[in-house]
Amino acid sequence: MTAAERPPRQIDPEEERALIDGIERWVEREVAPVAMKYDHADEWPADLVEQMKEMGLFGATISPEYGGLGLPARTYAELVTRISSYWMAITGIFNSHLMMAAAVERFGTDEQKAHWLPRFATGEVRGGLALTEPNAGTDLQAIRSTAVRDGDDYVINGTKTWITNGIQGSCVALLVKTDPAAEPRYRGMSLFIAPKGEGFTVGKKLKKLGYNAIDSAELIFEDYRLPAANLIGGEEGKGFFQATGGLELGRINVAARGVGLAEGSLRLATAYAQTRETMGKPICEHQAIQLKLGEMATRARAARLLTLDAADAYDRGHRCDMEAGMAKYFASEAAVRNSEEAMRVHGGYAYSKEYEIERFYRDSLLMCIGEGTNEMQRIIIAKQWVKQHPV
Repeated sequence: MTAAERPPRQIDPEEERALIDGIERWVEREVAPVAMKYDHADEWPADLVEQMKEMGLFGATISPEYGGLGLPARTYAELVTRISSYWMAITGIFNSHLMMAAAVERFGTDEQKAHWLPRFATGEVRGGLALTEPNAGTDLQAIRSTAVRDGDDYVINGTKTWITNGIQGSCVALLVKTDPAAEPRYRGMSLFIAPKGEGFTVGKKLKKLGYNAIDSAELIFEDYRLPAANLIGGEEGKGFFQATGGLELGRINVAARGVGLAEGSLRLATAYAQTRETMGKPICEHQAIQLKLGEMATRARAARLLTLDAADAYDRGHRCDMEAGMAKYFASEAAVRNSEEAMRVHGGYAYSKEYEIERFYRDSLLMCIGEGTNEMQRIIIAKQWVKQHPV
């Protein structure tokens, strides 16, 4: 489905406000008090996951006909921003899951949609995208995992890494090569709906600088058999575009996470600057701190507006890889810069695990890498800009 063919989604403003208000209350009541505990322990937040299931977050962008909320990108971005402003990591649990669901909804057969999407929407079946391999990240065409047809099945062998929900999830959208000799390479790639089963094992849990409590894992496939009916769309050679077809929305999601981190860092710095005193007055009255807060507020606002601009373009059904790339690039860099400046505002306390700001800094660094590095984003932006402005 191309951008032009994608029907625009809308939501009643009152319904949207009620949804966002409900999310805010949930975050303040349930998430904020336990985020530090789960992050420091690197422990899966099982109770929060169950609450997210009840709120329908695993079906946030899945169409209502399959049991989802069918949210527009703008509303979804706002939702992700609000949660990320307190704890970014938990948005990855449903973000990655919804990318898998989007691949099925946009490119799957009617039978695949009818069977899988209702289960995805309720969170009964959860998972993510299994794309990255030890030797293939940004260059997805370099993957080595293979699927060989054997009667009514495919036999899959290979290894994936850095897969969100790899441990706690029960299913992935799995990118493999069905024709390793194809040229160009992308023509030999296919995407499968791959539930856990015999031959599908989870390797080590990967330790990370940030993004803790959310499982990132290595997945190993050894003579793993899948029915041919699990080939998304029912046709080989379409996997590369199916896997990357949701990158516009994916980058808007990452941008929204960046906005949340930037705004959350600003909130923490603002609160601290009004309570911490030096030389007989709150540090927010010192010009050095005011300069930082002024830059942080402006940076967070600019990141928010770029993200909403990209989301609006997506909701109108327009191609928006340039706008999504701009939003992802700027918002992720804003997250890093604001969290770093907030640490400077906190001074020595920022280096203590007893203060939340150190988590915001650790988590922000991922945003510049995930969903396409920022170096790649700038190249995409430049190419689209030149294309749109020929001489």
